[in-house]
Amino acid sequence: MPALLIIAAVFVGVACLLLLPVVLVALVFGLVAFVFVFWIWMLVDAIKNRGLSDGEKIGWVLAIVFLHMLGSLLYFCIGRPKRLAPLAGAT
Repeated sequence: MPALLIIAAVFVGVACLLLLPVVLVALVFGLVAFVFVFWIWMLVDAIKNRGLSDGEKIGWVLAIVFLHMLGSLLYFCIGRPKRLAPLAGAT
């Protein structure tokens, strides 16, 4: 009976080791997909944000395009809250 438990434990251990790369690849793929979707979302939001002047839009779009995730995070924290603020001089 103890030999059967040892064999079962070894089988489970080997199965876990074989599944580990699959799980890691799935997690990395999910993270990459999330980052890409967030980047596109922030890029589109910067283009459509009516709370920004044209110069600010160009600056944010360039920052998002060239700084990728950092630019997206900066826009999310700094530029996006201006979405609700009316543009100065707008009626």
